[in-house]
Amino acid sequence: MTIHQPPGQPLNTVDALVERGLVAPESREALGEVAKRYAVSVTPAIAALIDPVDEADPIARQFVPTPAELTTLPEELADPIGDEAHSPVEGVVHRYPDRALLKLVHACPVYCRFCFRREMVGPGGDALTGDKLEAALAYLTSRPEIWEVIMTGGDPLILSARRVREVAKRLAAIRHIKVARWHTRVPMVQPERITEDYARALRIPGKASYIAVHANHPREFTVDSQAALARLADAGHVLISQSVLLKGVNADIETLSALMRAFVENRVKPYYLHHPDLAPGTSHFRLSLAEGQALVKSLRGNLSGLCQPTYILDIPGGAGKIPVGPAFLSGCETPGAQGFAEDRHGDLHAYPPV
Repeated sequence: MTIHQPPGQPLNTVDALVERGLVAPESREALGEVAKRYAVSVTPAIAALIDPVDEADPIARQFVPTPAELTTLPEELADPIGDEAHSPVEGVVHRYPDRALLKLVHACPVYCRFCFRREMVGPGGDALTGDKLEAALAYLTSRPEIWEVIMTGGDPLILSARRVREVAKRLAAIRHIKVARWHTRVPMVQPERITEDYARALRIPGKASYIAVHANHPREFTVDSQAALARLADAGHVLISQSVLLKGVNADIETLSALMRAFVENRVKPYYLHHPDLAPGTSHFRLSLAEGQALVKSLRGNLSGLCQPTYILDIPGGAGKIPVGPAFLSGCETPGAQGFAEDRHGDLHAYPPV
């Protein structure tokens, strides 16, 4: 399986990060222990966004390893959302009746320090090829209830345009699949990868095409990444967003609002805002559900309805995603009881009105 190598190599060792000035030389040994356990990679596009003198830089926090990753809490899990329990064949996760994941590759252009699959992805990870790919496609073909296939990994957009077209051709032949969705960070972290030809290659003939773009901070919307998003939209893909609510990155109303507006301004509809999963070594990113709900509540009424994501919790162990956003209506638990609707100022209004 061909993986594209863009101009400028990613920084994928602690020594490379030290040389670039993104981590202090005295941190080399401690971060070396982190790198032994979890993959490291920072693309040139992301490295250029990092302010090396800002110890709280939100871009660095997402991609540059820290010793905090060596602290694993008892509740943290190697497979926090239970992929393995719902994997009937290698490369397929079939958790919900009408959709399935197709994990085409286990590598990424960058490795997020909060990744829920951090125990499973990294350089040299097996790609889904040969008999394994055939078995995965045979499973999808055999299950007529599968209406949507979601290409993920790793990041499937590190595959070559030729390989993407091969996969697209195979999926196009499965008649009961009507929707194809690609999940990726590539437009934001390696935007030069998204040429007009590549954007066209991602189209699967006869299927509605969606691309879920992962970004967590408004600074990720550079001139180059915005151009990459435009090429995808102009090629006919519907763009939706995925973000993770992360302490020290976007867990404040100003940043979260700017992020959602940046998506909408670039023709990306906010879709999911994930509560951080219980992945090993990620406790320093997590905030409480109550804190997350308060942030999401403050978006409603203060930002356009186009800017409203669904706040999501992936239940540990594989039970699936549930919306955990704030409630704006109370008092209706008893049949026939009068309810109270809370407006954006926090004022309560009887419903039905008295």
